[in-house]
Amino acid sequence: MKKTFGKKVYKISLSSGLGCPNRDGTLSLDGCVFCADGSGAFCERGDIPLQLENAKLRLKNKLKNYSDVGYVAYFQSYTNTYGELSYLRRIFTEAISDPQVVALSIATRPDCLEDEKIALLKELNGIKPVWVELGLQTESDLSAKLINRAYPTETYVDCARRLREAGIDLITHLIIGLWGEDDAQLIRSVELAGRWSKGVKLQLLHVLKGTPLEKMGWETLELGEYLRRLALCVEHLPPEVIIHRLTGDGDRKKLVAPLWSADKKMVLGAISSYFEEKDVIQGRYCEK
Repeated sequence: MKKTFGKKVYKISLSSGLGCPNRDGTLSLDGCVFCADGSGAFCERGDIPLQLENAKLRLKNKLKNYSDVGYVAYFQSYTNTYGELSYLRRIFTEAISDPQVVALSIATRPDCLEDEKIALLKELNGIKPVWVELGLQTESDLSAKLINRAYPTETYVDCARRLREAGIDLITHLIIGLWGEDDAQLIRSVELAGRWSKGVKLQLLHVLKGTPLEKMGWETLELGEYLRRLALCVEHLPPEVIIHRLTGDGDRKKLVAPLWSADKKMVLGAISSYFEEKDVIQGRYCEK
């Protein structure tokens, strides 16, 4: 971020106020089995300028040079292109109009990015960088059914291709620890994401209260096994792909499992130690 924008950059989580076709009955009422609050537990609320200001105020006391930082406006909750084109134009334009916002990041579904919406994002990308984040989670259509992703992998590939043609950077989310997925399947997911994405977010599967996942009694990974699988992912990701996240932690008040994931400093320290001990190098197993 410093190299690209010349300053420290913080991500601000925003709410578009939009819903999700996987939760409103269009595709399903249950959503993805791991999803609580539309993945927007840490989002601001209100109109976009107000959300930006409130988020900046939250950070102000933590920053020494408050005026000399940039922000990524991250539309995080639910599906942020699941709305009318005119509304999307308004909220995204309001976000990038803030002089401290250096980039726009939009979390959505590949089945909610019609050509006219990609055309809008291409237009905005000419003003400030636009990133699109897609929750692929897995390459396996079988696993996708288990987690109720509600779209086939081919839909992701088609959307990724159209985003690339439009010159828009794609960030793909992958989950580590899905039931029945062995190392070979995990590698296939990583290779697919690495083929199409400028960035990747690697997510530990964790269970939150009130989600379908909690009712399913899904067993989560122990820390040691997570570290091993995480290293496998990193070494199969092309070296030019930016890794935005190596793990993830849910709301502590809602976390059911694994409880070790709540200790973020411990987890990050364990990742660092494991990677050093095992000499983990991104792209080790990618073709030269």
